[in-house]
Amino acid sequence: MTEPLFDRLCLLGVGLIGSSIARVARQRGDIARTVVAHAKTPATLDRVRELGIADVVEADAARAVEGADCVVFCVPVGANAAVMASIAPHLKPGAIVTDVGSTKMSVFRDLAPLTPKGVHLVPAHPMAGTEFSGPDAGFAELFQGRYVIITPVAETDPAAVEKVRELWNRCGSMIETMDPATHDKVVAIVSHLPHLLAFTICSTADDLAEETKEQVLKFAASGFRDFTRIASSDPTMWRDVFLNNREALLEMLARFTEDSQALGRAVRWGEAGFIEDRIQRGRKIRKGLIDRKQA
Repeated sequence: MTEPLFDRLCLLGVGLIGSSIARVARQRGDIARTVVAHAKTPATLDRVRELGIADVVEADAARAVEGADCVVFCVPVGANAAVMASIAPHLKPGAIVTDVGSTKMSVFRDLAPLTPKGVHLVPAHPMAGTEFSGPDAGFAELFQGRYVIITPVAETDPAAVEKVRELWNRCGSMIETMDPATHDKVVAIVSHLPHLLAFTICSTADDLAEETKEQVLKFAASGFRDFTRIASSDPTMWRDVFLNNREALLEMLARFTEDSQALGRAVRWGEAGFIEDRIQRGRKIRKGLIDRKQA
């Protein structure tokens, strides 16, 4: 068997992503000799023990990272700075710190100033997920054929970047490298804006008069059901994502607002050609996703 990539891999947070990494590591055996899992709630820790997806389950984050040669932040991005402040003195020299967060400029902002000298920060973002959360939501195949974007900067240690690339390669992912600012703009349109719209549409439905709302829920068609699936995602995680990618998200929302108003005007004035063009462009985007096996 291939030599394990890490001697001790520490997962700070074992929700959907963290527990999926743990399951891949358990299944393959060549990612880490020892997998340590940390969570802040006793119930989550107990469930991880019951599932048997980690070798060590540790309630104290500082103790969890001791001796780890790779530490993966799987907490909501808004918690990054507080968690790093608590673990930084306990990180092993030469350790790699990486993450799975959906915003990358905020990761550099919150983690880089607190990262001890000799510890290597290599942010990453697996573009994979479901609307479910918690340790039971994870599965080993989550990352298969999905992209992971790694966002090193000029001073990032190349050997550490290669180790993080190999981690995700062994998880079955396709790996791309991108600068943090570009990453945040890309995910603002492909992930963050769709979630914002889904939450908004569902809250609009919730504000309807009670008798109308009952009919909406009773006769919900597939389009509305698709929005409700996205809108059932973890609220803490998405609150933090919106707040930590504020500028890029607001830029994409402004562009979307202009485009939706243009389509609304076309509907109002019966501009069939304009409407059909927008529908065709949507079909083209969908076909592109299918062709790339990302749908």
